[in-house]
Amino acid sequence: MASARRATLCVRDAEAADRNWIAELLAEQWGSTLIVSRGRRHRAERLPAFVALDAGARAGLLTYRIAGGEFEVVTLNATPPGRGAGSALLGAARRTAARAACRRLWLVTTNDNDAAIRFYERRGFSCVAVHEGGVELARRFKPGIPRVGRNGVPIRDELEFELRLGTAPTRQREG
Repeated sequence: MASARRATLCVRDAEAADRNWIAELLAEQWGSTLIVSRGRRHRAERLPAFVALDAGARAGLLTYRIAGGEFEVVTLNATPPGRGAGSALLGAARRTAARAACRRLWLVTTNDNDAAIRFYERRGFSCVAVHEGGVELARRFKPGIPRVGRNGVPIRDELEFELRLGTAPTRQREG
């Protein structure tokens, strides 16, 4: 069943006809189209994006920014989760980042998002930084960010994940 489902998934660049859907999805999933990561404000509905399609129906969205040889995943949503759209979108991001000669693919999530943490780690990402109190900075620009997240965990910190591209890892882990 999983292989049959994957056969129906495809990813394409967002098109003008997707823009209203993108804005609606971002508002529904993120509270608005304004996304803040590492103190930088993004109008995510205006960013380049990939759309995942499952049997022709929209099943996911990834918005991104390329700058300074780095590919930042600004948002990633699979609707519904668990059907492969998120993985397919990350695959498209990785290919695009490699074509753009990016050194790394990176993103930020919050300390309460244990499902995302596991998702990224299973796909080869490493947590390279914990930005303590990073969410407080984001709240200056986007006050609607909840104080308490999944499973009653206070939302405080930004966790930065990366996947190194085209080069060997710059550090080794002990143990």
